[in-house]
Amino acid sequence: MKETNLAVLTGSHDLTGSQACAEGGLSAGCRFLGYYPIFPSFDIVERFAERFSDVKGVLIQMEDEISALAAVLGASWTGKKAMTVTSGPGFAQMAEHIGLGVMLETPCVIVDVQRDGTSEGSPSAPGGGDIMMARWGSHGDYEVIALSPNSPQEMFDMTVKAFSLSEKYRTPVILITDTYVSNLNEAVHIPDAKDIQIHTRKYYKGKREDYLPFQYDAKDLVPPMVDVGKGYRFHVTGLTHDERGYPVMDEKCQEWNVHRLVQKIRIFAEDIVDFEEEQTDDADVIVVSYGAVSRDVIHAVHQVREEGIRAGSLRIKTIWPFPEKKITQLAKKATHLIVPENNFGQICLEVERCARGRAETHYLYHASSRIGQSDDIVKLIKKVMKK
Repeated sequence: MKETNLAVLTGSHDLTGSQACAEGGLSAGCRFLGYYPIFPSFDIVERFAERFSDVKGVLIQMEDEISALAAVLGASWTGKKAMTVTSGPGFAQMAEHIGLGVMLETPCVIVDVQRDGTSEGSPSAPGGGDIMMARWGSHGDYEVIALSPNSPQEMFDMTVKAFSLSEKYRTPVILITDTYVSNLNEAVHIPDAKDIQIHTRKYYKGKREDYLPFQYDAKDLVPPMVDVGKGYRFHVTGLTHDERGYPVMDEKCQEWNVHRLVQKIRIFAEDIVDFEEEQTDDADVIVVSYGAVSRDVIHAVHQVREEGIRAGSLRIKTIWPFPEKKITQLAKKATHLIVPENNFGQICLEVERCARGRAETHYLYHASSRIGQSDDIVKLIKKVMKK
């Protein structure tokens, strides 16, 4: 039996979000998982451990999360599709190597299963406090791609998509979820292997002696790669470097180097951004949501619609880059924007910025204990529409 058939469990399965994430990785071609055990993300590791023997994958536990991501970056340079999984405290430790991955333009996937609270917090409770850390967690100027699933099906679909985006833009991609979604058990449809589309890594095809690891194509700003150990000689470093990969400490090289790392995401932001909207055309109030909390929004919108309030929903599926143009567009039509979050206010500030004062932005703390209930969202919609 071919490996592809073993890797892709085509059909409908009852899976948790964590299991669906692992299956998405396998279906996307992931054959290397570097990790350090931390809950609640360890369920993903366990699924990989069960399945990796089928596909000759490599599972390695490192001494900490810093090393786990370093191992993933190294595996990617050998031609492997690689990923790591973690939760809040571990994600914080990975921050420096996220920056390294961006600087070395290394395709990989990082899954952060958020848990509630600061520091060690509450491992068993879903949280939403890592949203800004996903964007700004590392130092210096850079851009990042981060996806936010709200169901086991999307845990599968977005893991596949994360690998595709990482290969296309040669950058780490973050799948930011939480304990609620990772523990959900729902039907997940896995398509045939031939129907799973992954962007093919761009490989260098010229003479070995002419290869420059950071000589980019002006069309998409993404340099071609080679696999370490295939006879190419080159240098990679986290320092500001030229197209050869060698450090050059001057303003001109800094501009050349970092400018492209930012622009290769910003220029193509509209191609990357993904969202779902419902009944926004005539809406006076629009609920902007993402992740687990978004599961409660549609019910709330339908309920108040039945009572005569023109409400709509925008669900953000790609958090970073942020759907700025869509928010600005909606703020020109609606008078109120409501942002329920399982944190003390992060994306609401981005929504407010993009609204530019055209619509009033309201933040709602939709705590983990409230996920699965839409009452407080309904109450706030009614409250703001009475003003």
